[in-house]
Amino acid sequence: MSAAAIPEPGSGSGSAPGSGPAPAPGLEPVEGPRRRLLVAVLAFCGVVVAVMQTLVVPLLPHVPALTGSTPAAASWLVTITLLTGAVFTPVLGRVGDMYGKRRVLIASLGVLVAGSVMCAVSSHIGVLIAGRALQGAALAVVPLGISIMRDELPPARLLSSVALMSSTLGIGAAVGLPVAALVVQNFDWHTMFWASAVLGLVDIVLVLCCVPESPLRSRGRFDVIGTLGLSATLVSLLLAVTQGADWGWTSPRTVGLLVAALAVGLLWGAYELRTTSPMVDLRVSARPAVLLTNIAALLIGFAFYANSLVTAQMVQEPTSTGYGIGASIVVGGLCLLPGGLAMVALSPVSARISAKYGPKTALALAAAVMAVGYVVRFFTSHSLWPIIGGATVVAAGTAIAYSALPALVIRAVPAGETGAANGLNTLMRSVGQAFCSAVVAAVLANITFQAGGRTAPTLHAYLLVFLIAAGAALLALAVTLCLPGRAVAAEAGTVGKEQTARRTFAEEGA
Repeated sequence: MSAAAIPEPGSGSGSAPGSGPAPAPGLEPVEGPRRRLLVAVLAFCGVVVAVMQTLVVPLLPHVPALTGSTPAAASWLVTITLLTGAVFTPVLGRVGDMYGKRRVLIASLGVLVAGSVMCAVSSHIGVLIAGRALQGAALAVVPLGISIMRDELPPARLLSSVALMSSTLGIGAAVGLPVAALVVQNFDWHTMFWASAVLGLVDIVLVLCCVPESPLRSRGRFDVIGTLGLSATLVSLLLAVTQGADWGWTSPRTVGLLVAALAVGLLWGAYELRTTSPMVDLRVSARPAVLLTNIAALLIGFAFYANSLVTAQMVQEPTSTGYGIGASIVVGGLCLLPGGLAMVALSPVSARISAKYGPKTALALAAAVMAVGYVVRFFTSHSLWPIIGGATVVAAGTAIAYSALPALVIRAVPAGETGAANGLNTLMRSVGQAFCSAVVAAVLANITFQAGGRTAPTLHAYLLVFLIAAGAALLALAVTLCLPGRAVAAEAGTVGKEQTARRTFAEEGA
């Protein structure tokens, strides 16, 4: 965290140009048992939201028969959450910075509950897609939780708590797949949506009881034009990337969307640079410390998602392929569970690495571990336990990376922009996952052979995916090494100074 990130009295740091943070009471950090409950509650919210993102993956092969739809329509149950999550994560992060993070957090969880109920009461594909769109919007819970932690926790607890909150994206994905597979195999498929609705309601009650409203505000008007421009750019780009394989990469729809994303994106950037209260502060985002962190997040998101996409599918391939194990859908999901447990265990380890050596070192180590994990997967993809071992190594690297990324963002942006900045970083991970999904689909669909009377990807197709993912991890390592170096051994103390300055400023303003 730089000294520039500490709001001085009258400086307006972290707010829209020309205005300072809104003074508010209750700026003392949360103390005692309530502090521990705050971290646990926010982390639980993150896990629940992450589970929602992967909930329908085991169900996808059965959706056409269950809903009378087509496989292309069924794929929208995943695509739509990616789109709405990408759009709403930075937007709601900014809204939280301006109007109250706890308030927006509760609203996001309410949207998740509404989407879950819609999916639980209907078998119509249109209603299911609409419900999944609402579930995807709740992805903003993670950056909002990180922002609340920055405002409420003392320095000694901040890095470890942020590490846990960020890792919930991977933990939830690893837990959600086997749980959803068990439900699909043994119960009515609507059950998992009813369960998600109940968990969402539990989250809301816990937040109301245990999470205080974060006092820091960024003043200024909400950037409606910037929000619409960002949304149009993201929707055009991600639609082209996720649907390009089905539409054809040179089809008018795909090319038109890519051109639209470029044109609207340029216009949006020009507008954001000129407005006094931008949706995304591009000048801050262009700083090397922020820009390179976001690029690294995109590459880490790509490398992480390949592990999730191919592991369960690979072990479920029939033995007639010569490499498949013929595992059940539940066993396929359980292959990712050790990785989820590793992420839980390594979150505090990553925080200690960041505290002692700096988050840059932690992120570099994470990218290297992920690359090694894919090398392991490249040479051990013929039996179940080595596959699980390789997937767990990749997950371990992901845990360290997902813990280090928000720490890098926090130290590089003003306090009043934490929600928006972490939302943008989470968005970059989602964009990386979208590109990964497109690349993996293209590789597995085009490098095939006939096995047991069906068309299946060859072993070389999976190995190529591992090499591409390892390359993404190595690129992330290279980008990380280019991050500006700074002495961050005293970073926790700097955060403490920031909190003291904010409290002093609020007391004087009051």
